[in-house]
Amino acid sequence: MKILFLAVLGFVVLAAGIRYLERKSIFFPMRDMENTPSEVGLDYEDMWFFSSDNKKINAWVIPSEGARHTILFSHGNAGNISHRLDKIVMMNGLGLNVFIFDYRGYGKSEGVPSERGLYRDARAAYKCLMESKGIVPGHIVLYGESIGGAVAVELAASEKVGALITEEAFTSVKDMAQMAFPLVPSFILSSKFDSLAKIGNITCPKLIIHSPDDEIVPFSQGERLFAAAGDPKTFLKLRGGHNTAFWDSAEKYKEGIKSFTQGLSEKNKGYSIDAKRDL
Repeated sequence: MKILFLAVLGFVVLAAGIRYLERKSIFFPMRDMENTPSEVGLDYEDMWFFSSDNKKINAWVIPSEGARHTILFSHGNAGNISHRLDKIVMMNGLGLNVFIFDYRGYGKSEGVPSERGLYRDARAAYKCLMESKGIVPGHIVLYGESIGGAVAVELAASEKVGALITEEAFTSVKDMAQMAFPLVPSFILSSKFDSLAKIGNITCPKLIIHSPDDEIVPFSQGERLFAAAGDPKTFLKLRGGHNTAFWDSAEKYKEGIKSFTQGLSEKNKGYSIDAKRDL
């Protein structure tokens, strides 16, 4: 009995240690805000809303005159919204409104990040966009980079939206963990972020963006997400690293998003470009 007790205790301690390292390996929030859109010549509104568990969440709204679609931007696992200004400028230049929010624990948002928490924050952002800004679901384009791709996929699988864009997104935490820690049993992990299991249920138009040069999320995971997604769908292949491909392939990146968003019909009943073409 003593040996069994020590074995169970050892497993519990090991599992707790792994989950602690898991949280530290997934979330890298920064509180300090480096810049604002006004510093790059963009008008914006600094706004707040509350998640379903009463966390106060900070967001920026960057309008584009005459825009038909609004990007609901779920950023990656590091930094905060102030580190996405280059991408915001590009999207604004394409005639898109941008609504970008910080997850709990990031920037000025309250709380501590977790998988469930990020999902709640995104759903609250979606609700705020409709109720406070009057944007109808068919004109909302979800955009998720890296871990934000998993957040956007979760939201698209449960809410009506006009389209979904993922950039350098992974299939699941399990798949990522097996690359870094092949001996760790997946059932110990508390986070799933399982986009591969959800993306097949999403019916809106989808644009999957990935680079073969991604040094963090393998290109094959982007290909697997695309293969699992139903029509209509488009794959955009860039060149450059995980955090720099959008810049290294700036013209292709901008043209791909422009073509995709302009192809969305006013009532989201059709998609004007070849549903499976490789951009």
